[in-house]
Amino acid sequence: MRYAVVVHKDEGSCYGVTIPDFPGCFTAGDTMDEALANVQEAVECHCHGEDMALPDPAPLETLMADPDYQDGVWALVDIDLSRISTRAKRVNITLPENLLRRIDEYASAHGMNRSSFLARAAGELMGEQESPQ
Repeated sequence: MRYAVVVHKDEGSCYGVTIPDFPGCFTAGDTMDEALANVQEAVECHCHGEDMALPDPAPLETLMADPDYQDGVWALVDIDLSRISTRAKRVNITLPENLLRRIDEYASAHGMNRSSFLARAAGELMGEQESPQ
């Protein structure tokens, strides 16, 4: 999804980028290209561990009228929300029947359902510090 960002550059400083749709989220870079390339990571870090609704992009005209963003250069940056969203998504997977039975038995014995077990197992295998919900 494309979000508007505003870039500021003071003499002797790097390029600073503010992402208005994610209040408090900002990044920087030595070049304009580097600063804009850092937006995805900044938003991911800003939202990490937060169970929040991801905002829809505000209209550029509305943001441009905000006095907090005067004297900046506006750009539209594509932010991959699928890298941030903690919303559950239904998927179709194929597993051997005997493995699926063992997963269901284990999950049930430990107060989980199949989905929560698979999410937790995947998170642990990938070395996530916090298991997904």
